[in-house]
Amino acid sequence: MKSTEQNGTSPSKKGDSTKSNITKSQLHELFVDELKDIYWAENALTKALPKMAENASSPELVEAIENHLEETEGQINKLEQVFEILGQEAEGKKCEAMAGLIKEGESIMENTEQGPQRDAGIISAAQKVEHYEIASYGTLRTFAQTLGLTDAALLLEEILEEEKNCDNALTDLAESTINASALEEDLD
Repeated sequence: MKSTEQNGTSPSKKGDSTKSNITKSQLHELFVDELKDIYWAENALTKALPKMAENASSPELVEAIENHLEETEGQINKLEQVFEILGQEAEGKKCEAMAGLIKEGESIMENTEQGPQRDAGIISAAQKVEHYEIASYGTLRTFAQTLGLTDAALLLEEILEEEKNCDNALTDLAESTINASALEEDLD
């Protein structure tokens, strides 16, 4: 018999076992589907982030993006661990939301000149990605907790905290230098 951690089910309450098992089974399927979605998204980011770094002019922004790329690679590894907990091969399913966010970021870079304006746009695009990831990982963590997948929930919580920290770092960078430089450039 599989453990609770492996199959995501737990003993149901007396009297509603059929309904509970169906619901948990459907929730488990949704969890796996969303996991595939964010796995694709993180892999797509490993291709998008280097382009953002190449287009950034602020050394601090380039460093922040490069750090996030390294962190993203670690997050992919953690997601693969979650798939392993589920007894499944790690596989992605195209995430239309992330594909759209990446495309929007590319558009910002194409339609701005190198310098503070583009840097402000890159931060904007990056923070939209971060907010999507924060929402995704918060949901996935909660699904894992509900399904009794404690180890998976802990890994997803780690990623969630990393995403929040990245978002805060981007906000700090925008507020401390980038946005003011972009405004100065406008006034010149």
